[in-house]
Amino acid sequence: MKYLFAFTFIIFTCNATIQAQNLSIDLYGGAMNYQGDLQDSRYTFNQSHFAGGAGLSYELSDHFSVRGALLLGKVSADDKYGRNKARNLNFASSITEAQLSLQYFITPIGAHSFTPYLFGGVALFHFNPYTFDTNGVKTYLRPLSTEGQGFISGKKNYNLTQINLPFGGGVKLSLSDNINVGLELGLRKLFTDYLDDVSTEYVDQAALLANRGSKAVELAYRGNELKNGAPYPAAGSIRGGAKNKDWYYFTGITLSFKLGNGRGASGGRNKQYGCPVNVR
Repeated sequence: MKYLFAFTFIIFTCNATIQAQNLSIDLYGGAMNYQGDLQDSRYTFNQSHFAGGAGLSYELSDHFSVRGALLLGKVSADDKYGRNKARNLNFASSITEAQLSLQYFITPIGAHSFTPYLFGGVALFHFNPYTFDTNGVKTYLRPLSTEGQGFISGKKNYNLTQINLPFGGGVKLSLSDNINVGLELGLRKLFTDYLDDVSTEYVDQAALLANRGSKAVELAYRGNELKNGAPYPAAGSIRGGAKNKDWYYFTGITLSFKLGNGRGASGGRNKQYGCPVNVR
């Protein structure tokens, strides 16, 4: 990952060869949501939250550009809006993402008013799921090991900073040679099923109490908070679906400002590329 961001830094700082008219400042604003054990729909605006960010993009050619972006958002979900109301769990988590991706423009950049595009890349993101207990106290879930992580053999605690694969597409509308506005949908393929702190099965209640305390038992299963709710499930009962990893996605507006003149007087594009950096 550090080499990817180092590569991005080299691209954006080779002043002798990178032309300003190919470099753009990008702004993002829209909605972030997730799909997982507490969210039935694969794609929905239900329980979504605002997300925003900024970044830089550099046009490599009329069809390709590379971009780096920082995105901040939030995801959350509650069983009371889903199919598993009896489980009565809920969570929220802030998301911080640093992304490096390649964009492919289906039609040449600037050749038409509307330019559809696809993108794909790699990102580093941080999350930290939490909930509020019956007294309204904010409690982070990872330290509670709600599924026995850290004290049950073979169950390790999940990392709060991980890699994901962002991909998606959108369309850009040129307002001028230097400004365009767009609509983008971006999905994130995750390699964890613990974005919502729910994945596999219930751990034995006595073992959870002995190793992580009463708060862990209270928040691992909350069906007993409901009127006529069932008691804590037996060890090994299904709590989540580990076969399907969690996802999150961003849907929003993009606004790009090209630095310098977007095109020369003839309408052509400056084709001077290259960066004389010796790599040993």
